[in-house]
Order: sequence, then C-alpha cells, then structure tokens
Amino acid sequence: MTLLALIPARGGSKGIPRKNIKPFCGKPLLQWSIDVALAAPSVDRVVVSTEDSEIAGIARRGGAEVPFLRPPELASDTAPGISPVLHALQKLPEVTEVLLMQPTSPLRRVADVEAIVALHRQAGSDSVVSVAPVGKHPSWMFTLSPDRVLNPFIDSPDVSCRQELPTAYILNGALYLASRSFLEREKSFRNSKTVGYVMPLDYSVDIDTPLDWEWGEFLKQRQI
Repeated sequence: MTLLALIPARGGSKGIPRKNIKPFCGKPLLQWSIDVALAAPSVDRVVVSTEDSEIAGIARRGGAEVPFLRPPELASDTAPGISPVLHALQKLPEVTEVLLMQPTSPLRRVADVEAIVALHRQAGSDSVVSVAPVGKHPSWMFTLSPDRVLNPFIDSPDVSCRQELPTAYILNGALYLASRSFLEREKSFRNSKTVGYVMPLDYSVDIDTPLDWEWGEFLKQRQI
C-alpha cells in the first residue's frame, strides 16, 4: 500500500499572481504543505503536480518529488479540480491511495494528516475529506430578489438563537483522502458515503483572496 501526498500547484493563479510560490510567513506558500507532508509518518511519497518549471524547481529544492510536469490543459482555469489527481494516478501506477493537499491551506498540521489517515482506516470508507464548522449558519442566510426582497436561502424552522441550530460544516480544502479505485470510479473525492474529518476553524483557512492571505499570515504567526 502506497499513500501519496499530492500537492497541486499550477502557475496561473489569477486572484494572487504566482500565489503558490509567493512568500508566506517566510516560505513559499507551497513549502508549508510540503513540510507537513514530509513530516507525516503515514505518507510514503510527496509529489507536486505542476505545469510550471519554476514551481517545479522550488518544489524539488523544498524536498518534494516532481517526477512529471502536468500538461498545460490540465492546469487551466477551466480544468476540473480532479484532473491533476487522475493524471498523477496514470503516471504513478504503484500508488494505492491519494491524499490531496492544496497549497492554499498552509495552516493544516501533521496531526491533521495523521488523524485523517487514522479515520480512513477506522471508518472503512473509501474516502474521507476535511471539513470545518461554518461561522454563520445557512439557516440565517438569504438570497436577494431583483427588487431586493430577502428570501431564506434554505427552508428551516425559525430559531431565535444559535444554540438551537444543528452544527453545519463546510469543506475547508485542506485534506482529501481516497483510494485509487474510488478515484478512478467516481472521478471525485466524494460520494454519498464519504466521511468528514473535522478541523478547527483557525486551522482551516483556504487562501483565495488577498484578504485570505492577510488573515492566514496572522493566524500562522500564532502557530509558529
């Protein structure tokens, strides 16, 4: 059994140009994910999937393998997120399980990697993904009609306080774990039987915007 930590890092990020190699708390953003994967006892290989030669060089110097370059068409804005995973499985036939670690989640810990792997084994599920409790419950969310009338986002009983609501969770983007057979069959990390691994909100930042970046660096400084 070979558990691959796969870190997808394309070069064409738009919201924050060259995001994956931009310095984040003193290291390229990508390096935080590489370091966690390398330090996790359960991980057998750490591979970065990129189409970008500069990113590939930084990843190799940081300790990761880059045994292939991803085709440019699998690194476009419109390419499905599962594309680099299926491409890696084609290139690495010995891999039996994939742990996807997006570089935009630099606050995840080695303990999270070990915990999600343990949950995967214990639950007997083909796939486990990390989630976090939402800060604002969807029962208190609305859409706006063209004339700006508020409409409940979901139909739910009217409640007067947060404690009356069931906890809601969101995919936090940090960890996706599944077997090869599941990924090749489902072309996804999730189906109706996928198990959730809960991470705290303060370790669940997913960096997409400059504001996310500032908030992530603030929280990371507290970890260091």
